[in-house]
Formats: sequence, C-alpha cells, structure tokens
Amino acid sequence: MELIGSTLTATYTRPKTSNFLPAISTMASSYRNTQPALTMNPSANLWRTNSFYKSSSMPPNLSTMQRDNLDLVRAKTMFYPSNRTVLTTRYTPEDWYKSNQNNYRESESSRKSAERLRKDTIRLMQDREQLTRRTQENTSKNIGERLNDIVFWRSELSHEIDNMVTEISVLAEVKRRLERALAETEGPLQVSQECLYHREKRMSIDLVHDNVEKGLIKEVEVIKSCQERMRRHLDRAIAQLASNRAAQHELERDMSDKVTAQRIDDRCHHLRNTSDGIGYYRGIERLDPSRSLPDSWSKFTDDNILHSQSQRAASHKLRDEIEILLNTTSNEMWNQFNDVNISFANRISETADAKNSLQTHLARTLQEIFQTELLIESLKKALRDKECPLKVAQTRLEERTHRPNVELCRDNPYHKLVIEVREIEDTIHKLQVRLVEAESTLQNLVETKMALEHDLSVKANSLFLEQEKCMSMRKSFPSMPRLVGYT
Repeated sequence: MELIGSTLTATYTRPKTSNFLPAISTMASSYRNTQPALTMNPSANLWRTNSFYKSSSMPPNLSTMQRDNLDLVRAKTMFYPSNRTVLTTRYTPEDWYKSNQNNYRESESSRKSAERLRKDTIRLMQDREQLTRRTQENTSKNIGERLNDIVFWRSELSHEIDNMVTEISVLAEVKRRLERALAETEGPLQVSQECLYHREKRMSIDLVHDNVEKGLIKEVEVIKSCQERMRRHLDRAIAQLASNRAAQHELERDMSDKVTAQRIDDRCHHLRNTSDGIGYYRGIERLDPSRSLPDSWSKFTDDNILHSQSQRAASHKLRDEIEILLNTTSNEMWNQFNDVNISFANRISETADAKNSLQTHLARTLQEIFQTELLIESLKKALRDKECPLKVAQTRLEERTHRPNVELCRDNPYHKLVIEVREIEDTIHKLQVRLVEAESTLQNLVETKMALEHDLSVKANSLFLEQEKCMSMRKSFPSMPRLVGYT
C-alpha cells in the first residue's frame, strides 16, 4: 500500500542506530520544522483486521496498542514533499562517507591481524615440529649410545662371571677333597683312642706305660692337630665359597638388570611416532632423586668386577694353601702310623644296657621327628590357604585405588579391607613364626638323631672291638691318596 506524498523507497519508521553514525538527536537539530504535522482522525486505524491481533501469541495490551496507533498515524499522515525534512531523519553525505571509511579500516585491520596471527602460528608450528624432531633424534641417538655402553659392560660381566664360575667349581672340588681327607682321619683317630682306652683296662703287669702306648698317644695328637688345621682351612674354604657365590650373585644380578635395561632401551630405541603401545604417562618426566647417575652406574659395575677379581685371587691363594696342607698332614699321619707297628684290642666303653637305651631314645626321637614333620606340613598348608584371601583383599584395595577424583575415598569398605589385610598378615606372621620354631625343633631332633646314631655306631664298634681286640683295624689305615682327598 503506497501512501500519498511519499516515495516507494521511503521508510517512515524509527531508524536503526549504528556505531559508526552519529545519534539521531544530534542531526535532528539541523532541520527546521517549517510546517506542523497534519493530524488524522483517530479512527484511521480501524482498517486493521482481527487477523492482525491473531498473528501474535499474546493479546495486545494497552501500551502496545498505543504504540501501534502512533506508528500508524505517522505512516498515514498526509504531507507534501516540502514537509519531508520534518517527518524523517537523514544523515549527511559526510557521515555516510565516514561510516564506509571506518568499516574499510576496521576490516583491513582485522584481516591484517588475522593474517599476522596465521603466519606466526604456522611459523611456530613449523619451528616446534623441527625442534621436536631434532630432540627426538637426539634422544634416539643417546639411547643408542646407552645401548652400546650396556653391551660393553655386559661382555665384561659375562667374562668375569665365566671366570668366577670356573673358580667356584675348582674351589668346591678342593673343598670336597679336604672334607674327604678330614673324614678319613676319623677312622685312625677312633682306632687310636679305642686302643688307648682298651689298654687302660689291662690288668696286673700288663698295665705298663710302654713305647706302644707312647706311640698311640702321639698318633692321637698328630691326628687331632691335622684335623684342627683341616677344619680351619675348611671353614675358610666355606667362607670363601660363600664370598665367591655372593660376588657371582652380584654379577649375575647386575647382568640380569643390564639384560632387562638393554631390552627396554632397545624397544625404546625402535619406538616411533607410529609405533603401537605408546601413550600418555602424566608426571613421568619428573626427576627421581633415587635414580643413579651415569658415573655411579658405570662405577657400580666396575666395583662389582673388581670385587669379583679380588675374591678370585683370594680363592686361588686359599687353594694353594689347602694343597700344601693336604700333603703335609698326610705325610705326618702316615709316618706316625708306620711308627706304631702293633695295635691292641679295642676298648669296651658301653654296655648292652647303654646301647639299648640309646636305641630306645633313637626310636622316640624318630617318632617325634615324624610328628614334627606332620606339623610342619600342616603349617605350610595353613600358610598356603591364607595366600588367596590375602590376594583377594590386596587386589580389592589395589583396584579401588583406580577410582577417579573424589571417588578415591577412604570409606568403610576401605577400612575393612585394610583391617582384613592386617589380620591376614598377622595370621601369616604367627604361622610363619610357628613354622620357624617347628623347623628349628625338627633340626634339633635331626641333630639329636644323628648324635644318637653316632653314639650307637661308636657303642657297636666298641663292642665289636671288645670281641675282636681290634688287631685287624689298624690294617685299614687310609692310603696316601685317600689322606689327600682322592677317592
């Protein structure tokens, strides 16, 4: 609908404000009101139909209707072109030009800022990509150098372990020879002592202190002296073997650690950005003060090798001393045995009642050993039965540690699980204490059994010597090779 006295492009509504244009109130003062506006009949808005009000979701109120009537009066007012400056608001060409220039400048500024940000970001991404690639290459190179160091120390450890294993084998063989030689001296010593004891039972004129008795006493002294020296060297050999095995254990543990480290570093050396199994580990880059340094790392292995070499040198020296000892003691005992040309009847130290008593105690000891072994098996089974409940409780605690954020709460199940773990551990500790006590008791019973069996063998041998006068026993004196530990 076209209004009379207006153009098709004219809009007689309230103009929109702009940030680039001056306010309407500043321009309205430049116009002169040359003619008052024509008034229309208030009934001019009666042309609106009921559908105008139906188009709104809410019924019009009084203020809305008044505002609509005012707009309609402005739109329907009849005026002449000479009244245009009074009814409408217009901007000057200068304002229009300034608005366009402001839009151009802000558009160019925004584009330049965006272009500058884009270029800086691309350059930053390229620089960081190159830095990341160089850092990763340097890290791979360092890991490769570390692998070479590990391979070198592994070869050194392997060579030293082979030498230590050989030394342990040789020293163990010398120790076995010494043990056999020490065991071989028990027979002659027992024969000599039994002969002396039997001669004390002589009666009347036969009870004399003759050269045979002097030879037997000297033989006992020589054998005991040899045994004492052998035991000292045997203790040294046992201690040296323990030191050698400890050094070997340290070398093997170091070797095992280096094998594991080499496998891990080799895998890390071959990891790439496209490899499987890579992931985020938050906080893993934080410095751990408990980790070793390269100097202390190499020094640790070097110290282990030096310690092993010093133990091998001490072991070699001890082997030479044992060889000299075996030759010396065998010559002394054999020469003394040749000086004693005859032997006498064996002593009777124990009666049949004593022997029967020992057998009775041995039988009771064997029964108690059997009962103690059953107890140990029961304790071990009880300990095994506690493993699964302890695993369940600890697994529950461990699984609950993975609850996220505030869900990681020390709630009632947590306290119950902690109490359960402590109770099971306390039970296991008590059972282990009882197991240790039972094993100690069993060991004491076994030692008692061995002592009883030894006493029984001595008593049986004494009875045999009493009957045979043990004249044939001295013919069983060990030969020279047996005295030096050869079978």
